[in-house]
Amino acid sequence: MSNNLLKGKRGIISGALDQNSIAWKVAEKAHEQGATFTLTNAPIAMRMGEINKLGEKCGAEIIPADATSMEDLENLFTKSQETLGGKIDFVLHSIGMSPNVRKGKDYGDLNYDWFQKTLDVSALSFHKMMQTAEKLDAMNEWGSILGLSYIAAQRTFPDYSDMAQAKALLESIARSYGYRLGVSKKVRVNTISQSPTMTTAGSGVPGFDVFFNYADKMSPLGNADAESCADYCIAMFSDLTRMVTMQNLMHDGGFSTSGITDAMVEELSK
Repeated sequence: MSNNLLKGKRGIISGALDQNSIAWKVAEKAHEQGATFTLTNAPIAMRMGEINKLGEKCGAEIIPADATSMEDLENLFTKSQETLGGKIDFVLHSIGMSPNVRKGKDYGDLNYDWFQKTLDVSALSFHKMMQTAEKLDAMNEWGSILGLSYIAAQRTFPDYSDMAQAKALLESIARSYGYRLGVSKKVRVNTISQSPTMTTAGSGVPGFDVFFNYADKMSPLGNADAESCADYCIAMFSDLTRMVTMQNLMHDGGFSTSGITDAMVEELSK
């Protein structure tokens, strides 16, 4: 149901790979709520996914960009403004990748070149996006920038490996750049710490099914799915949250503040 929460707003949505992606759901809902936007992803991810279908559905131009490349990001923000007819009101950073996780490297035997790649793709790209937007003066006042995070930034989870450090860095960047853009442009910057979600990227983590089931039993409301996360993103892009910034917002059905639940007690008592 559309309430035109984003009517007249222009955005950039990164990371939509397929229909399971949170970014894909965000794009659908942003379109439903009256926004216009461009879609972007790394060229290799675009070849693997179905982003062209999403572009057609939402009437969105697709601008390939490697989020670690300053040149690509400058082109992304410049072309997005040209295509959309003005400055940007919202940006979604939904980007995360660890070569160490993909290739099954043990945390005590990490490849450090890959570790640096993890940080560059999954966290520094967030800084690069905002630095590019700032230098180009591409954001409208009272705009909203979001990054997607996970509670492994604060707690240890087996097999999440160097992605945990990347998420901690992502959240720190949101605070530091949130202050800077808040003072200069009234732009707010936040991260959303999402439940384990059945996305293509998430399910690539070893033992993901166990993560997912454990979190579901530990959350009074159950795990938040991709569509619910998209709803939260839309609320954060809207003017209804214009005074919320520099926050890591937990969107996890209550997992982050639950000690133990009846469902978990029952599971452990078997």
